[in-house]
Amino acid sequence: MASVDVTVRGAGAFGLSVAWGCVQRGARVRVVDPYGPGAGSSGGLVGALAPHVPENWNPKKAFQFESLIMADAFWAEIHEAGGTSPGYGRTGRLQPIADDHALDLAKQRAQGARVLWQGKACWEIVSRDEVGDFAPASPTGLLIRDTLTARMHPRQACAALVSALRAKGAEIVEEAADQGQVVWATGWLGLRQMSEQMGRKIGDGVKGQAALMGYPAENAPQLFVDTLHIVPHADGTVAIGSTSERAFEDPAATDDQLETLIEKARMALPVLRDAPVLERWAGVRPRARSRAPILGAWPDRPGHFVANGGFKIGFGMAPKVGQVMADLVLDGRDAIPDGFRVENC
Repeated sequence: MASVDVTVRGAGAFGLSVAWGCVQRGARVRVVDPYGPGAGSSGGLVGALAPHVPENWNPKKAFQFESLIMADAFWAEIHEAGGTSPGYGRTGRLQPIADDHALDLAKQRAQGARVLWQGKACWEIVSRDEVGDFAPASPTGLLIRDTLTARMHPRQACAALVSALRAKGAEIVEEAADQGQVVWATGWLGLRQMSEQMGRKIGDGVKGQAALMGYPAENAPQLFVDTLHIVPHADGTVAIGSTSERAFEDPAATDDQLETLIEKARMALPVLRDAPVLERWAGVRPRARSRAPILGAWPDRPGHFVANGGFKIGFGMAPKVGQVMADLVLDGRDAIPDGFRVENC
């Protein structure tokens, strides 16, 4: 590529999605990552695209809702452009209702969803007996079912984005000098570097561990049981995750914490009791100090921008992040919520 309009540093969920947003607008884009696409937390296993609860609405929840609604068209377009499936599906989610207090709260949130989710998805209460074997036990016999939650396979999604970008003429390389506008989507190590450069804590990394089990439940909803995600993928596997570890020595090491998660999943969902563990994974996810993504212009660095901090919600936020960052980088149109801005993080 002789010249570049946009250099994106980082080939994870945010970096690749920003690159796609720019390519779709006709920009010449180069993605640079010394470790390759999906080498960080975006190359994990879980892929739970789950919404915030429909209450106490704020710009962050509204942004995520819009992104989740965009996801059907976004991933279909990626698949069509590059010919590689991201493993995406809006299969919904089930959560057990533990007691009367939880039931009252679920009813309130169902009312909130009817307004806040604009009729595009629902949050409802169903009987455990309605939903089949791939469902958790519930002390009340009732479950929350939402139809906004979706799944994708993180590695497949990164591969799909890479295929689509290359089909549109973008470059993805390990090393290259900055050209044009520069977008920094460099994950948890990038947050550490930003913190050092800006003289204040911007964010850091939180380690997570996850497992992949062999069990065919391709069209089943994902489950959220006592902080545990159980996500059936389209390839006949089920992902289990994840831990949240602020203190760690080896970012890629798994340990007894993961074994506890696996046993917890087998207890929560009896059909997994004999399912083999196909893979154990650990990685570090970028977490901004505010927990909101960090998006926008990099103060005092003209022509440089940041797209980082998608802690646990990176792929869910990716369609909207790619759109608003392309608008900002290419046209100067700024639709980023104040709470996401670098200077406010």
